[in-house]
Amino acid sequence: MPNTQDVKALVFDVFGTVVDWRTSLITDLSWWGGQRGLKADWTAIVDAWRAAYMPAMDDVRKHPERGYVILDDLHRRTLDRLIDQFEITGLSETDRDHINRGWHRLNPWPDSVPGLTRLKSKFVIAPLSNGNVALLTNMAKNAGLPWDLVLSAELFQHYKPDAETYLGAARLLGLKPEQVMMVAAHNGDLKAAQANGLKTAFVPRVTEYGPLQDRDFGPEGAWDIVARDFNNLAEHLGC
Repeated sequence: MPNTQDVKALVFDVFGTVVDWRTSLITDLSWWGGQRGLKADWTAIVDAWRAAYMPAMDDVRKHPERGYVILDDLHRRTLDRLIDQFEITGLSETDRDHINRGWHRLNPWPDSVPGLTRLKSKFVIAPLSNGNVALLTNMAKNAGLPWDLVLSAELFQHYKPDAETYLGAARLLGLKPEQVMMVAAHNGDLKAAQANGLKTAFVPRVTEYGPLQDRDFGPEGAWDIVARDFNNLAEHLGC
């Protein structure tokens, strides 16, 4: 058994770890476009949208003098550029807002809600996501995610993997870093969390990027727990 007896709270990466963003967005936008007779390559748009995720956050991180920008606004900037790139015409401001809020409507992986419910019986559970508070709250409401609270990069004005996010989460929970376990499907997230003293659990989501998946097929560090899914994570932690 891993040395996790002092863990009091679990914090979770969300996009890809808790929710299936790619399938959710492609399905949501394909249906919406079909209802409106709007033809677009939604799969390519979603993949391009996600590909811009890290560069957009890195730009905020590298230019603190410009001020913090929440993820909803970064998503919208990228979306407006992609609408032009893919030559989608006739969209109103309401249409653009609806598309952008697709990130608020993501569906969980099949094991997410039952696994989180089990883990909640023993631990405080919360997202620790680059998503802003409104995004994460609406997503939880839509997907039935049973969080005890919402921890967002917005609260710390820093995006992961900045230390302020991991240490800030522990501080707000009133815990030492080693009493908090970061759960993620991304080795890079866990590496940063571990470097800041948090415990770590890897849960692979090998279809997150569909045919474009090129990383995170397995653990790439000395993580405290490697689990098949959230239910198996609950078993590891005695839930």
